[in-house]
Amino acid sequence: MLLWFILTALSVAFVAVDIRSTPESPVLKWGFVLVSLYTGPLGAFLYVLGCREPLPGTHERYVAATWRQVLGSTMHCVAGDGVGIIAGAVIAGSLALRGPAEMALEYALGFGFGWTIFQALFMRQMAGGSFARSLRTTFAAELLSMNLLMAGMLPVAAAWRRAVPAALDATRPEFWFAISMALLVGFLFAYPMNWWLVTNGLKHGMLTVRKGGAHAMHGMEGMGEMKGMGEMVGMNETEGMEAMKKAAPPVLPMAALSFAALAAGVAVAMGLGA
Repeated sequence: MLLWFILTALSVAFVAVDIRSTPESPVLKWGFVLVSLYTGPLGAFLYVLGCREPLPGTHERYVAATWRQVLGSTMHCVAGDGVGIIAGAVIAGSLALRGPAEMALEYALGFGFGWTIFQALFMRQMAGGSFARSLRTTFAAELLSMNLLMAGMLPVAAAWRRAVPAALDATRPEFWFAISMALLVGFLFAYPMNWWLVTNGLKHGMLTVRKGGAHAMHGMEGMGEMKGMGEMVGMNETEGMEAMKKAAPPVLPMAALSFAALAAGVAVAMGLGA
């Protein structure tokens, strides 16, 4: 654990200093710093491999790859949700909450902070500057991603606490190591869902923000609304609406899948004595 904490400190310091020269949006810059704080050297590795501009003027092309777009989306989710989840874990520990009560608190604070702050507030310019509209447009994507994040991290946290009871105490290093490992696994679980969300135009990925205000989005945001638009030319209103319905991504089935994954994660965690 000591080695992990040393590597984490070095990783956070490197990302925090180096990312200042990367033409990324401020919220995603902070996101990479937070993810490096959660996942140590893995976060720094993902920053270098997925976002750091390899040569001047190449960031736009470099981050346009779909897997890098999904990386940015997942990182944004884990960074924001992680703040609330950690706060929930600390509060639960101080109040001696266990089982469903602790999980519910972590979920509520994680989703609440990730959705209202990291997604809706910090990215409201993508909704025309309207916070209310940003809340509406980011709710479903944040929910689906959060469900998979929690599905991955709950069993890991429960297994670690069962093996090392000291991990229940937020004043002990075992607690923070367990949180790091759980968020790391949660990141891996959330990545496939974010792939679906990005490629269906429900979430943004990496951005490029140049000095002077030049701003470029390279993700698939908005593509979900555009799919099938070409076929709508010349259609009457009814036909056009039907085509739009067919073009819309199947959010409800994916939501059901995400809740099934969450339920499985909760069941495993409970079986491990969470």
